[in-house]
Formats: sequence, structure tokens, C-alpha cells
Amino acid sequence: MEVSVIGNPQARICRSELVYRELGFRFGSEVISGESRNRVSFRSQISKLKEIGIRCSSRSVKCEAIISDQVPFLNSTPKSRSLESVKLFVGLPLDTVSDCYNVNHMKAITAGLKALKLLGVEGIELPIFWGVVEKEAAGKYEWSGYLAVAEIVKKVGLKLHASLSFHGSKDPEIGLPDWVSKIGEAEPGLYFTDRYGNQYHDCLSFAVDDAPVLDGRTPMEVYRGFCESFKSAFSDYMGNTITGITLGMGPDGELRYPSHQHDDKFSGAGEFQCYDKYMLSALKQYAESTGNPLWGLGGPHDAPTYNQQPHSSSFFSDGGSWESQYGDFFLSWYSSLLISHADRVLSVASSAFNGSGVSVCGKLPLLHQWHKLRSQPSELTAGFYSSNGQDRYEAIAEIFAKNSCRMIIPGMDLSDEHQPPESLSSPESLLAHIKTSCKKQGVVVSGQNSSVPVPGGFERIVENLEDENAGIDLFTYQRMGARFFSPEHFHAFAVFVRNMNQFELSSQDQAGENVAESLSIGSGTGAASLQAA
Repeated sequence: MEVSVIGNPQARICRSELVYRELGFRFGSEVISGESRNRVSFRSQISKLKEIGIRCSSRSVKCEAIISDQVPFLNSTPKSRSLESVKLFVGLPLDTVSDCYNVNHMKAITAGLKALKLLGVEGIELPIFWGVVEKEAAGKYEWSGYLAVAEIVKKVGLKLHASLSFHGSKDPEIGLPDWVSKIGEAEPGLYFTDRYGNQYHDCLSFAVDDAPVLDGRTPMEVYRGFCESFKSAFSDYMGNTITGITLGMGPDGELRYPSHQHDDKFSGAGEFQCYDKYMLSALKQYAESTGNPLWGLGGPHDAPTYNQQPHSSSFFSDGGSWESQYGDFFLSWYSSLLISHADRVLSVASSAFNGSGVSVCGKLPLLHQWHKLRSQPSELTAGFYSSNGQDRYEAIAEIFAKNSCRMIIPGMDLSDEHQPPESLSSPESLLAHIKTSCKKQGVVVSGQNSSVPVPGGFERIVENLEDENAGIDLFTYQRMGARFFSPEHFHAFAVFVRNMNQFELSSQDQAGENVAESLSIGSGTGAASLQAA
């Protein structure tokens, strides 16, 4: 099967040749000079790359991939709105910069960025971790690795969206700053805790937002200092190369409680995270203020555990505790802390970057598991609830609007038909609900895909971007690594970019087709090897 992909019509052959050198392309059977020296690898060897032919004319780059019939391709369809205005970004690996401040896989990333530029990608998303930059001591920032990446992005001619991550990661393993972890050892109340005393160490409890628990400073003061230091260190890039900032708002950067923590994290209802001493203190005060002191002793006693089915206990059942007066009391309090946290974080971001020429964003999760149940337990345990028939997501959108922030919504590649029937999941209806809530509040939505590849994902992304009601103008594809640069996936991604850009060959390009040259990225000597990041 051959599928042609039209690249950016402004790209010139001289620019493309540089990319071919960096990626280790072969010109027919002749190896381009410097190829061996420029061979790149993310980590370990993988199976042989299949041959991909690249045809180039003098005015544009036309790629012809010769790969398996099993590769999913997009079909051109009539569009309800033009996708040419949608800016496409691609996320860099989470461990792009290590905790030793080095840029990992520098050559591979540079080569990959040049290839993406030629495809017509607008920019790159760079995850920046608190635990890397401010690792050793409070107020001691080390930006060198991330500055090096910003310079590479600038030289390639791409834009940069920086995600300031105040959480840790298990894969790759990136923790909170060492000095914060030491404080946490002496004061374990900093971390979210479940009813069994298990702590979540990858972000701080929302209940300590305004508590001076970090060497006399509050987390919000520390986050503000981090933002100010970032703005100063990257002043030469702000508003030109750097066009957007995302503030981490919770686990994995999303606004939610860490209610699902296991590998099979969405098989059950999740668990309430309200048992650290600061959360319990806040619950006790709220209960006493409402005249129900006995309700402030802990979370619901009849809720299921992480991986239990929602109806394995009575709390989430129809007519269960979640619908009772007590349920409304607890869930209203639980969600109010989430909303307050969102307001604090977005306020810090909007004030820190006001006038910098960048957009400020926060990310919501797409908690679609069990969405077809009336109780919607995955959303309730994560903190999304509103009483008296009010819209829970509109309340969140109102906070985003108040702080003039964009909302990032993941899962735009998901469809209902590919969800396990037993999960009672509906990503499509939940996504439509959140987008409608944002539209009511005038909040601009940016999109992302889910972290795990799904059948028909590219087609579903296009459908969401074509939605005139949502008006999405920026989409970030996650993320670079071995799978991304595999022949099958990268070709499908290139077709996806073409569907968005809809470039057409000029008459000169079409005339030049007859004399086009052929390049290949293959498994021969010096072929590029792009491995897992």
C-alpha cells in the first residue's frame, strides 16, 4: 500500500536534507555522509525498521510510506469546520531532562523535532518537573537542561508549550523535590491518605495549599516562586518561542484526587482520599459548622475500595448513601476543596504570567468509567460533584473563566464502541458534557489524546476537532518515544497531519513529481533507531 503525505509547502529540499542526515536516511542505496555519526537511539535496540520511501520535489516534501495493509489510515471526509486553524503540538518524553539536569536522547529528539517541523507540526509540549528543577533545596532552581531544550526548539522553528508539573511520576520515576520528601517523612500529613492509611507520595494534599508546611511557606507560595523563577529564566523565549504554560493541578498534572492508583486503575470505583490529618481537620470543621459534628469523623464507611465494583457496597447504589443528606454533605465538602485548589493554582499561574504573551492552561481528567451509572462513582471519588441539580463541570469551568485560563481535556481519541461493556463507560458523552460546560462559561478548550493507543484514535480526534460547537484550536498529541517513531505509527500520524493541514501541491510541485528523488529510512547501515523514552 502506498499513501502520499503532503508536508508543509514552504519546506525546501535543502531543509529536508538536513533532517534526513539527522535521522540517518539513505539516499537510494547511497548512505548520506555523516549518517553513522548521526545515528540516534532512545535506549535499547528494537526490531528491524521497515523500509519507508520518501519522495521529494523541489517545492514541497511528499512522503510515500510502503508498509503493511494492517496500518490504520484516515479517509478524507467532508469537514464541518476547517482544521487548518488547529495548531498541532506533540509532547516530548516525560524524562526529556533527567534529575542530573542532562537532556536525554539529545540527538534523537533534535532529529525528531526537525521531522515534525517538516510535517507541519506547530510546536512541542515540554514537561518540566518540580522534582528536577528544585530538587536539592528550597529556592535553588536548576533550569539548564530545560533551557537547552527550549533553544533546540527555537532553532528548529517550532513553538513551545511548557507544562510545569508539581507532581511526581512512576514511569519514568520522578519524585517530588528531595527537600519536600524529607519534610514529608517528618510530617506525613502532607500527602493524600486513604482509609487504610496508605499515602500517595506523588503530589501534596489539597488541604495544605495554604498551610505553612514547607519550611514556613505554603505550597502556593512555593509554586508562585517556581513560576516567577521560570519566567525569569526563560524571559528570552516568553511570548515568541513559548506560547503556552500549563500548571500542574494534581496527580499526573490533572485536577482530581488520586482516587485510582493501581495498574488496573479503572476497574473499580476508586477510593476517597480524605484521611490525612489536614483533610480530616477540614472535614471536622465543616461538619461542626453545619451542625453535624458526627459526620466529620471520617469519610463514608460504606463506599467500596479501589478495585471493587461500584455496587459491591451500598454507597453508590441507586438510593444509596450518595443520594442521602449525609452523602450530599460529604460530597459537597470533598468537591469544594477540589474547586478551591483549582482557583488557587490558576490564580497563581494567571498572576505570575500576566502580560507575558502566553496562554495559561489547566488540565481536567476524562473520568468516563462508570459514567452510565446514575452515581458516576469514578467522578465522585475524584472530586467532581454538585448538589441541587447544578452542573459539576460548569462549576469548574467557572473557575477557569474567572482566571482567564484555557482547559485541556484528554481522551479525544476515545470512542464508546471500544469500551468494555462491563465498565459502563461513555467517553463521548462525558467529553461532550465538559465541552458544553466550557462553552457556557466562555472557556477555550484544548485537546489531548489518551496515553494508550486505541483503535480508530486518529479518526476520533479529527471528529472532535471538527466540532464547530467546541471551537478547539490547539491539540497536543502525546507523546514522542519508540511507538511514536515506529514506521507504522509515524506514517499514520503523518496522514493525520495531512488530514488537518490539507496542503495541496502547486503546479510546479506537480510538474516536479516526474523528476522526484527517493529517500528511505530503513533497516540498512546507519538507519535511525528511535527507542522508548
